[in-house]
Amino acid sequence: MSTNPYHSLLQHLANCPDSADIEALFRALLTEKEQQEIANRIRIFDLLARGVTQREISEQLGVGIATVSRGAKAMQAHDVSTLLATHRENA
Repeated sequence: MSTNPYHSLLQHLANCPDSADIEALFRALLTEKEQQEIANRIRIFDLLARGVTQREISEQLGVGIATVSRGAKAMQAHDVSTLLATHRENA
């Protein structure tokens, strides 16, 4: 039986007690650009939740309006409140 590698990653992350191990894994899996894109997606979620307009977010983060729009659609489709709470605690 074939195991879905994505689900294996999720299971590994769920069982990983050490944030340093998670960070090392993400460095191995993602390029610096991909890591930056993930960070920007989280910033987009945060700024949208704070009521900042998509155009202002685009200008502030130096990303295209389409990038912000995709983030807004993702935020509408998924509950990111826990992620945002963690992000704000660490800010």
